[in-house]
Amino acid sequence: MKTLLLLRHAKSDWGDQSLPDFDRPLADRGNKDAPRVGKALAERGPLPDLVVSSPALRTRETIAAVIDSAGLKLNPQFDERIYGADTALLMKVVRSLPDSSLIALLVGHNPGFEGLTSRLTGKVHHMPTAALAFIEFNIDHWADVEYGEGKLVSFLTPKLI
Repeated sequence: MKTLLLLRHAKSDWGDQSLPDFDRPLADRGNKDAPRVGKALAERGPLPDLVVSSPALRTRETIAAVIDSAGLKLNPQFDERIYGADTALLMKVVRSLPDSSLIALLVGHNPGFEGLTSRLTGKVHHMPTAALAFIEFNIDHWADVEYGEGKLVSFLTPKLI
């Protein structure tokens, strides 16, 4: 059994139009929502044993707050493929996860994460900022993840917490 947690970054700040998209920080709301999601993750579980994130500033800030508030003792890995990735590329990232990980948390962006969640579970799922999807697979190897084979077991958003 493998569990994939997909976390869309918290709300980002659009105030400085001169910043490249990659360098946008979290907005005030994002700075409040990310720790709330981390606390909810710690309370409800399951907790990840691996974190792989987009290297964009807003995802770095999101995962730092989530890890801290969840009390996780993990160092996130950063994968440039996640930033701006479509569903097909995100699937390659998932299939390349190490089999030593049972519960992997990926942190990234829409529309890719919304598309991946929908394709993996076979049902359309809207992923607002700071949404966290918990998807289980009855597999032993990440390379065996297939579209439509995931079971959405939980879904959190800041409004639902």
